[in-house]
Amino acid sequence: MLSRSTHFWKWWFRALLGITVCLGLVMVSLPAYAADKYVTNYLKVTDPVSLELDHQGNSRLFSAGELAIGKKIFEQSCLTCHVGGATLPNPSVPLSLKALQGATPPRDTIASLVKFMRDPMLYDGSEESFECRKVPPSWLSQAEVESVAGFILRAAQKAPGWGDSLGQF
Repeated sequence: MLSRSTHFWKWWFRALLGITVCLGLVMVSLPAYAADKYVTNYLKVTDPVSLELDHQGNSRLFSAGELAIGKKIFEQSCLTCHVGGATLPNPSVPLSLKALQGATPPRDTIASLVKFMRDPMLYDGSEESFECRKVPPSWLSQAEVESVAGFILRAAQKAPGWGDSLGQF
């Protein structure tokens, strides 16, 4: 026959194990659901969305979670100059889809935005831009910089007022 203390400890262990398993299941299911409300409500992303990878017609799927990561990095690193898709140092060049398409070379794909972030050029492509800082791989991984590019492109496509500015676009 088991003593009361042995019975108590077996019960306590089972309860703790059950709680741990339940919390683990909740934590495992969170990333698919953890995209913030801006991504789900304004960017209209609940299921993965296809964004143009390059100008050869290739595309890539981005989950709501990946775009939420891109949004978070954007807020931490880009928001000082790019509030709501505007470009404060140069208001005539916002992050609207039309402005991204009009750049030389165009910056309206994941690959072209990543290339720009890695090596920023002026809007006309004539020389290096010092308004936007370089994003080396030592700062953001390829996946992270692609998430930022995905966030910018999806915001340019779907977010109300994104990139509306006093400039020419």
